[in-house]
Amino acid sequence: MPEFTCHLFVCCNRREPGHARGCCDPEGSGALKAALKEALKSRKLGPTVRVNEAGCLDQCEYGPTVVVYPQQIWYGRVTPADVPRIIEETVVHGRILADLLIPAECLNTKGRVGWERRPG
Repeated sequence: MPEFTCHLFVCCNRREPGHARGCCDPEGSGALKAALKEALKSRKLGPTVRVNEAGCLDQCEYGPTVVVYPQQIWYGRVTPADVPRIIEETVVHGRILADLLIPAECLNTKGRVGWERRPG
């Protein structure tokens, strides 16, 4: 089997409503993961591109969170509407979506450094 060119991990962690750190999959539906998987399937990008559900990626305040490896691109506040751009721009063309990118200085800060998604 060929190596993965891109591996997307989608945080599907759930917390009780109103939790101070937030929750990446509040409905528990896995809608974001499902949208990414469907997009890959429709673009026939398998088997070298894969989407997997992840437990907590510890970027809760910026969730829903998707991390793209091996590029180490961290996207925050991702919605199913963002999926076509993520697939086309990041997976296919290797471009980073600035409006979704969680800045490096915000990673692993448990929200102590503020970040808001920029309009895309």
